[in-house]
Amino acid sequence: MPKLALVRHGQSEWNALNLFTGWADRVLTPQGFAQARESANKLKGIKWDLIFESDLERVKESAEVTIKTLHLRIPVIENEALRERSYGIYTQKNKEEVKAILGPDFEKFHRGWDFPIAKGESLKQVYERVVPYYLAEIEPRLKEGNNVIVFASHNSLRALVKYLKNISDEDIPNFEIQTGEVLIIDYTSPPVPPDPSPQT
Repeated sequence: MPKLALVRHGQSEWNALNLFTGWADRVLTPQGFAQARESANKLKGIKWDLIFESDLERVKESAEVTIKTLHLRIPVIENEALRERSYGIYTQKNKEEVKAILGPDFEKFHRGWDFPIAKGESLKQVYERVVPYYLAEIEPRLKEGNNVIVFASHNSLRALVKYLKNISDEDIPNFEIQTGEVLIIDYTSPPVPPDPSPQT
């Protein structure tokens, strides 16, 4: 049965400062590199055939640690569809500062499904770019029997797991992936009912 590994990048400079990073390109901290090495060790014992990664530097650094640690010589495909959520006007703002601005709406903004952001994206909008890319580019490789690693960021991976695990709009705020965390999924086709459109 093909394996799909979903790997969140290690801690970045702005993760360490509790800032919303989004599409801003920030590199890993020393702790982030250590987390990436731990991630690589969790991927041992499986013959990996292909890597997909977003175009953000912190993600590419994490992938490179795995490639070097596991001595992988496999194709790496980079695409901006796997980017983190854009935080728009809240990019580079401290999370506590944004919490003070939004008040009771903060949790809806932070982890909710369809909270709009000026010049940014909701999780629903991230889903609408990640899932079609998965269906067009990643799932066909799994159907061919390949073991695939996807390196990405928190919300792009949350959106993908929402699809793969059929998590409801109401439950997705409770699902999180920590920096450096690895999820390995046994791929079966189809993983969820065939309609990939987000719930309304």
